[in-house]
Amino acid sequence: MKIISEQPRLIVCASLWSLVAHPTTRREWSLTRKLAAIKDAGFDGIAETFRPELAPHLRRLQLKICGRVFSRTGSDVRTLLEIEAAGGAHYVNCMLGEHDTTPAAATKIIIRTVRAAQKLGLSAHIETHRDTCTETPEKIAEISRLFTRETGEPLPLTWDHSHPAVMKHVLPQDYSKRLLDSPRLIQHSHLFHCRPFNSQHCQIPVTNGKGKLTPEFNDYLSFAEDLFAMWLQGPAPRGELWICPELGTTVGYNVSTNPPVWPDTIRCRLELLKSWERAKLRARNF
Repeated sequence: MKIISEQPRLIVCASLWSLVAHPTTRREWSLTRKLAAIKDAGFDGIAETFRPELAPHLRRLQLKICGRVFSRTGSDVRTLLEIEAAGGAHYVNCMLGEHDTTPAAATKIIIRTVRAAQKLGLSAHIETHRDTCTETPEKIAEISRLFTRETGEPLPLTWDHSHPAVMKHVLPQDYSKRLLDSPRLIQHSHLFHCRPFNSQHCQIPVTNGKGKLTPEFNDYLSFAEDLFAMWLQGPAPRGELWICPELGTTVGYNVSTNPPVWPDTIRCRLELLKSWERAKLRARNF
């Protein structure tokens, strides 16, 4: 008789966004070298939109993939999800709508996406992200209410707390109180984007470039531990939690005076693993 472990497992994925123009724009690594570096750094997989050129590398390196879909109207989600299914994903992070998509319209798009994913054997999670239908905490709450009213199910979210933290300018002493105010939705999720943030910056440096953790990152780590502990205290069995230390190099996330992003991403993974272990101890004593 096969015994299935119910111990929760953390799956840590890297984003190729962390390796854009690395080590320099003129000497940027090839895709082969980037994926080999992700494997060598200990990541379990990648969080990316699937494309065919990834497939041989993922097989060779035995890397998992968390898919990604972006759709403004939802009319193309079936086709986009089919691509992710063909690429071997199970969980798919979905960025849907626009900043001014109404909660009612957003709920229709989300239901269409979630149902299309289910038919393909996928699990779609809707990211809390700027310039999408889930841009603000207030819209997330209303969409969640409408989604549950229509489906009888909790809204499946990919939690990226960096966006609401900056939007509301939440200070470190209030991170957990203000940002972890939806325990049921957090515990229902299986995707977190763990980009370190503070009240003014959606991405902060992990280190000072000389190996020492920044004070801002230490504040974030305390929040991450609370986040993991809350998730672990959800209904058993917990299964897998997929996270991405999502530090990027473009579109204004990285400040030019910060240390290089890729080494910081590697260090972020290591520190998040420590937070996870501390959270497991707390959950066992809960």
